[in-house]
Amino acid sequence: MMRIHRALASLATAAALLAPACWAATGPEAHGAAGAVFAVVEGTAISTQEFEAALAGAIRQKFYHRRAPEEQLAALRQEVTDGLVNRVLLLNEARRRGIRPDEEKVRKEVMAYEQRYRDQPQWQEARVQLLPALTRALEEQSVITQLETATRVVPPPDEIGLGAYYESHPEQFTEPERVRLSMILLKVDPAAPAAAWEQALAQSQDVVKQLTAGADFAELARLHSGDSSARDGGDLGYRHRGTLPAGVETITGKLAPGAISEPIRLLEGIAVFRLTERKAAQLRSLKDVRSNVAELWAREQGEIQWRELTAQLRASAEIRIGGELLRSGAMDGSTASSSPAH
Repeated sequence: MMRIHRALASLATAAALLAPACWAATGPEAHGAAGAVFAVVEGTAISTQEFEAALAGAIRQKFYHRRAPEEQLAALRQEVTDGLVNRVLLLNEARRRGIRPDEEKVRKEVMAYEQRYRDQPQWQEARVQLLPALTRALEEQSVITQLETATRVVPPPDEIGLGAYYESHPEQFTEPERVRLSMILLKVDPAAPAAAWEQALAQSQDVVKQLTAGADFAELARLHSGDSSARDGGDLGYRHRGTLPAGVETITGKLAPGAISEPIRLLEGIAVFRLTERKAAQLRSLKDVRSNVAELWAREQGEIQWRELTAQLRASAEIRIGGELLRSGAMDGSTASSSPAH
């Protein structure tokens, strides 16, 4: 029962977060009956109730139903305020461009909600109230998504732009250090008594002695290892730095090629490693990563264009928070002459 209530509450919150600005009547006068006005954006009122609902949803999403730390609450309030204001401005811009909702997609999304909760009595009681608002919210999200997609479209980069992005982001095109390892694993059930682990440790120490004396690693792996790599003489192939367990990486990171590690306790048992080869990190050539560079460049430029559109809309809009006019040119994430910290 509690799970159903949480699901329905999440649905209501989702609707509030999707379209809080446009549920309000246009103009603060028409909105007075619905509650106090939190903000007015280009003549469209956002109620305090809508702000509080959006803030509660943001807290629930970010802090997983825990109380928001006081030192983070002011920043979160500003983030929610910016989101509500930007939504009104983006909806107005989408309408100015004649963008219409994708009705088929909206219909499928509404049907998905219906399908998910159709057998729940609580849903049947609440659906008449929630569906119209949810449908409108999804329609508005549809036009904003289309506006964003169109705004993020950029022409392909020229050679200068491509090369500049590649040179300024070498970390994105560098293949990390790789090591080639072999392993002999003396398997132990994780739930086995301490004596079993001690026996495996003693056996692994004997294996190390044999290897140090010149025994063939591959042969001992085939004889003793309980890992699937035993059939390949213990060869694990190449592994990138960061993909091995921390303890293994720390120990093998100190080995020279051909060296044998001390026994290492793993979840599956006691292991002995040999470092076969170490390949240093290497910057891949622009020729090899050209398509990846172009994709990342386009993503970055699209993000810049989207932020610039939002900033331009804010700069030219009349925005009042708590009855006070924001300073001209206020941008995302910045406070103006008033703060939404209620």
